[in-house]
Amino acid sequence: MFQEWFDREYTAREVYGRLFRQASKYKFMLLIGLLSGMLVGGTWVPVFQMLQPALIQLQSADRKPAPEQVQTVGKSADSKLPSWFNDAERVAQKVGITLKDKDGGMSGLFFFMMLGILPAALAVKLGLLYLNNYCLRWAGIRVVQDMRNNLFAHLQDQSLKFFGRVDVGRIMSRCSGDPATVENVISVTVAEMCRAPFEIMASVGFVIYFAIKNDMVEMIVLAFVGYPLCMWPLILIGKKVRKWARVCMERGAMLTSNMLENLTGIRVVKAYHMEEEEKRKFAETNRQVVKSAMRGVRVGLFIGPMLEAASIMLSVVFLAVCYWKGKTFADILPLLTPFVVAYKPIKSIGKIQASIEQGRAALTRIYSLLDMDTSLPLPVNPLPKKTFDKELRFEKVNFSYNAADRQVVHNADFTMGHGKMVAVVGSTGSGKTTLANLLARFYDPTEGRVLMDGIDLRDMDMGDLRKLIGVVTQETILFNTTIAANIAYGTEGATQEQIEEAAKMANAHPFIIQHPDGYNRIVGDKGFVLSGGERQRVAIARAIVKNPPILILDEATSALDTVTEQQVQEAISRLMENRTVFAIAHRLSTIRRADLILVMDKGVIIERGTHEELYAADGVYRRLCNIQHTSE
Repeated sequence: MFQEWFDREYTAREVYGRLFRQASKYKFMLLIGLLSGMLVGGTWVPVFQMLQPALIQLQSADRKPAPEQVQTVGKSADSKLPSWFNDAERVAQKVGITLKDKDGGMSGLFFFMMLGILPAALAVKLGLLYLNNYCLRWAGIRVVQDMRNNLFAHLQDQSLKFFGRVDVGRIMSRCSGDPATVENVISVTVAEMCRAPFEIMASVGFVIYFAIKNDMVEMIVLAFVGYPLCMWPLILIGKKVRKWARVCMERGAMLTSNMLENLTGIRVVKAYHMEEEEKRKFAETNRQVVKSAMRGVRVGLFIGPMLEAASIMLSVVFLAVCYWKGKTFADILPLLTPFVVAYKPIKSIGKIQASIEQGRAALTRIYSLLDMDTSLPLPVNPLPKKTFDKELRFEKVNFSYNAADRQVVHNADFTMGHGKMVAVVGSTGSGKTTLANLLARFYDPTEGRVLMDGIDLRDMDMGDLRKLIGVVTQETILFNTTIAANIAYGTEGATQEQIEEAAKMANAHPFIIQHPDGYNRIVGDKGFVLSGGERQRVAIARAIVKNPPILILDEATSALDTVTEQQVQEAISRLMENRTVFAIAHRLSTIRRADLILVMDKGVIIERGTHEELYAADGVYRRLCNIQHTSE
C-alpha cells in the first residue's frame, strides 16, 4: 500500500462521528432528508393492509354464491375483513356512507376506495423520495465544500518542511477526489440507509402481524432467521471492500502525481525526447489503478449474488411452508408481497455496506491529513511589530530538517544593522538559502534565536513579520493570472500607477506594453508564456510594489542578461536605500559593496567581512572570486 508518512488508521465510529459532527451545521436539511427516508417505508403499510381484503372481494365477486350460500359467504367475508374495517365503518356512517354490503362484507364502494389508496400512497412515496434525495444531496454537497475548504486552509498553514516531504500530486488527489467519495456517502448512501431499513422493517412488521392473525407463526421464525442470514455476506466481505477501496484511492493519487509532474516539467520531457517513456510510465500506473479497482469490484460484486441466493432459499422455504399449511393464493400473496418489496432494500444494504467502507477509506485519508500538523507554532499573545528600527540578529542558530539529519546551519551568529546589506556566498548546499528561510521564518531554528529589534521572530505577529519582509527568489513563481495581478500580489490596494511604476523600476514595463494585452496579459501556468528574464523582472516588480523595509534577494538577477541585469541592479540599488538587504549570490560581482559578506561551507560561517577584507585575507572568498574571474 502507498501511504504517506502521516497516515494512520481510524475506526468507523471515529470517522463517521466526525463527519456527522461536521454535518450538524446543516442539521435542518439533514433532518428533513432522514425523516423523509424513514417515512418512505410507512407508505407500504396501507398497500399491505388493503391487499388481502381486495383479493377476498374479487374472489367473492367471481363465485356469485347462490341465495342459500349468502349467509355462509358473508360470514366468510366478514371473518376475513381487516381489524381496522369496523373502525372505518363507524367513521363512514357518521357522514352517511356505508362500507358494508347487505351480506356484511365489503361493499363495492369501499373496494374502489381501496384501489384509490394505491396511487395516493404512490404519490406520497414519490414526494418523500424527492425530499429524501434532494435534502441529503444538498447537505452532502455543502459538507464536501466545507471539507475541501478545510483541507486547503490546513495546507496553507503547514510549514515548508511539510511540502518538502510530500508528493504534491498525491495531496491534490486527496483534497479533490476523496471528498467526492464522501459526498456520495452522504448524498446517496445515507439516503438509501435511512430508507432501506425502514422499508424492511415495514415489510417484516406486516409479515409478523399477518402471520399471527392468520395462524402462520412459522413465517415469524422465517423472518427472524432468514433476514440475519441475508446480512451475513455483508459482514464477510466488508473489510475486503474497504481495503481495496483505499488501495485504489492511493494508486489514483499516484496517477494524479504522475500527470502533474509530467505537465509541470513538459519542457524537459520534450527536450530529452522522453514522450514515449512518459506515456509508458503513465500507462503502467494507470494499469495498476485499474487492477486495484477491479479487485474491489470483484469483491463488491459478490454481495449481490450472495444476497440473491439467500433470498431464493428463503422463498423456497416460504413456499414449502405455505404448501404444508394448505394456504390459498389470497393467503400467500399478502405475505409474498412484503418479501418482494423488501428484496430491493435488502440488495441496497449490500451496496450501502460497500459504499460505507469506501467512504471510511476516503475519510481515513482526509482526516489523516487534517490531523497532521507541521505548522509553525504561533504565540498565544503575539507581539505587534509594525516597523523595523534597529537590527536583525542571528544568535547561535542551529537548524536541521529532522532530528536525525545533520545540521544544515550550525552556530550562525551575526548582526544585520538597519539599512545595511549582508551577502552570503558559498557552494551549493552550504546553507545560504536556509539562512534566508530562517530570516523569513519559513522555518524555526532548532536551537538559538533570530531576533528583530530584540524580539524573537517566534513571538511576533506573523502578519506583521510578513509585511516587513519582501522576498525575490531564484525560482520565480508566477500565478496563472494577469501580469498586473502578479505584480500586485500580496499588496492590498495597489493602484495601476504603483504597478506600472514598479514595472518600470524593474525594467519590465517595455516588454509588458509590447504585447496587445499589456498588463492584462495572462502569464500561464507558473508564467509559462514569459521568458526566464521576464518572469524574474515581474517578480522583482512585485517586491518593489510591496516596498518592505527588509529585502531577501536569492539570486534575484540570475536569469537576466548582462544589459538587463545592469538596469535591474540599478533599480534594486535605488530600492535598497535605507533598507536592510539579505542577498544570496553566486555572481560575486553583484555583492562587492555589501556591508558584510558571510562565506558558508557545510552550514558553517567560515569567513566574514567586507569584500576588501576577505579578498585581502586570501581565503575561500578570494579563491571563489578568482574562479569566477577566470570563467568569465
